[in-house]
Amino acid sequence: MSAAPLVGYSSSGSEDEAETEACARPGVGGRHRGQSPLPSQRLPVPDSMLHMFPGTEEGPEDDSAKHGGRVRTFPHERGNWATHVYVPYEAGEDFLELLDALLPHAQTYVPRLVRMEAFHVSLSQSVVLRHHWILPFVQALKDRVASFQRFCFTANQVKIYTNQEKTRTFVGLEVTSGHAQFLDLVSEVDRVMEEFELPTFYQDPSFHISLAWCVGDARLQLEGQCLRELQAIVDEFEDSEILLRVRAGQVRCKSGNKFFSMPLNSFWCCDLDPDRNHHWTLRRDKQASQCTPGPSVSSLLAGLGTQWRAQFQNPALWINVH
Repeated sequence: MSAAPLVGYSSSGSEDEAETEACARPGVGGRHRGQSPLPSQRLPVPDSMLHMFPGTEEGPEDDSAKHGGRVRTFPHERGNWATHVYVPYEAGEDFLELLDALLPHAQTYVPRLVRMEAFHVSLSQSVVLRHHWILPFVQALKDRVASFQRFCFTANQVKIYTNQEKTRTFVGLEVTSGHAQFLDLVSEVDRVMEEFELPTFYQDPSFHISLAWCVGDARLQLEGQCLRELQAIVDEFEDSEILLRVRAGQVRCKSGNKFFSMPLNSFWCCDLDPDRNHHWTLRRDKQASQCTPGPSVSSLLAGLGTQWRAQFQNPALWINVH
């Protein structure tokens, strides 16, 4: 919403016409009919006031140099808030060590690549939301995802992405298990988008965690030999099978500079039968809940104390859902 200008009214228009009429009316300002009206004078506006509100008549300057050369996918307008829905990923020390191995190697092909500041899996496109719709939008999201449970997913396939305009390129880790759960979440997010007449997510999406980005279309340099070498680094990284097995614990909405978190329902997830690769789940209410099959983590039980290991392996507490 643009601020009303404090100074600088036009010298023509209805307001000046009304002012002239008022001066000519009898009795206005204590003057009598036939008395010459006083000349209208405008006092000069101090420079300090003229510069108090830069950009009130023109839109804000969109200088891409101020944000890493990125170009807006839609023009900035006051009252419009860029909004994005996603599943956040809190990177641990081991994940950052893997990134420290990947990024310098990728930079030998594209030196302008830079690390992402935060990590997530997108559930929506970036859309424009009017400020007064933010809270109703977030509430609708909370209602839609309230029944979803936390789930495990794996993101271990290196892939190169670009945005729709081909103005940015990303190096990411594609989700290879847990895809169905993400599709279910996107389905609910899309319903909220439709309610607010906003664009829905892409058809047949490739869910991923972006690791690094650069300005421009760098697919030619990054795909092929570079991509194969990056994948080899991931495959050979110590404990990458466990490291890249991630738990989705919440949905988050970022609108402008505001963040809204929507926790998913809790349950424990563990594969107790590596030979048959059965997957077991336990919710707080001890009801069955299916979790995407993935790498065995039975070896983790060896590090647990006797009491905890016995509790995990107690058949009365676990329900086979496969």
